[in-house]
Amino acid sequence: MSNEIIEIDQLTKKYDQTIAVDHLSLSIKRGEIFGLLGPNGAGKSTTILMLLGLSEPTSGTVKVCGFNSTKEPIAVKKRVGYLPDDLGFYESMTGLENLVYTAALNGIPKQEATDRALKLLERVGLADATHKKAGKYSRGMRQRLGLADVLIKNPDVIILDEPTLGIDPEGVRELLQLIKTLSKEEKITVLLSSHHLHQVQQICDRVGLFVNGKLLAVGEIHELATQLFLDKTTLIYVETSPISEELINQLKQIPSIIEVKQSNQRLEIYCNENVTSQIAETILKAGASLNHLSIKNYGLDEIYHRYFEGRGLNEGQYIDGQVKKNRFSVSPMERKG
Repeated sequence: MSNEIIEIDQLTKKYDQTIAVDHLSLSIKRGEIFGLLGPNGAGKSTTILMLLGLSEPTSGTVKVCGFNSTKEPIAVKKRVGYLPDDLGFYESMTGLENLVYTAALNGIPKQEATDRALKLLERVGLADATHKKAGKYSRGMRQRLGLADVLIKNPDVIILDEPTLGIDPEGVRELLQLIKTLSKEEKITVLLSSHHLHQVQQICDRVGLFVNGKLLAVGEIHELATQLFLDKTTLIYVETSPISEELINQLKQIPSIIEVKQSNQRLEIYCNENVTSQIAETILKAGASLNHLSIKNYGLDEIYHRYFEGRGLNEGQYIDGQVKKNRFSVSPMERKG
């Protein structure tokens, strides 16, 4: 059995003269949590619709669980659960009744559906609201019910489109942890579409940066940081006195330190791993005082904004352990979606 559960090859979607998705190629592994990250209008939702077989591509192919989404959309829908950003439930029905109804649409016998629904409601923290009308659910409760709804048919893949929209910070934390736990315990592949960088960074195994219909980069966060910041993936701030040329030269001799910059009594030390203990030891041995030391690892925020500042890789380059030659053409700003 192939380890690639989602396979996208040169997928393109045009609306008249506007290119919404531009020659997208991407593979997502079985059991992986993959973050599709980009601003509103980047093409994320359009890509999801083509994954689900709800929109036909202009060109290219997409396979989910081995099935072609365009030619075999029903087979794909049987194996994929989709949680959109705007949920719709029958508000006069209870949470349990909504889940059992969804199960019936998927051909699950009523008793089995009821048993499964009760377990899922407990799993997502809605056991106390089992018999409460969905119309009385808060936004966070509706998102939890939505997660139970996509899981009722035991999918191989779940696609979450902005799942934390409108939820308070504590609710976001709980929902993200729930998604991560479910993925690891149930071995479910998760495709998370979002423009919230810190949320994606919390739970995703890999991320793809999606802008103007193009996949600019894909990989683990550390891989992206290494490529973009030329191995200066860790920045250590040091306040010490006195700062001499001799001390700076001694610090530069420490393995893994790439560059040392001075600003008054503060040093900015760029390196490719955490060497704070060696730095502190060197400073103290030199007879200087160590007043402050802190470490900063580059995360998605810096990676993301580096692209928009134009100091990242050339547009269209693709990272997944290596940099590949640009294969994208320039397209106009796509419409939202």
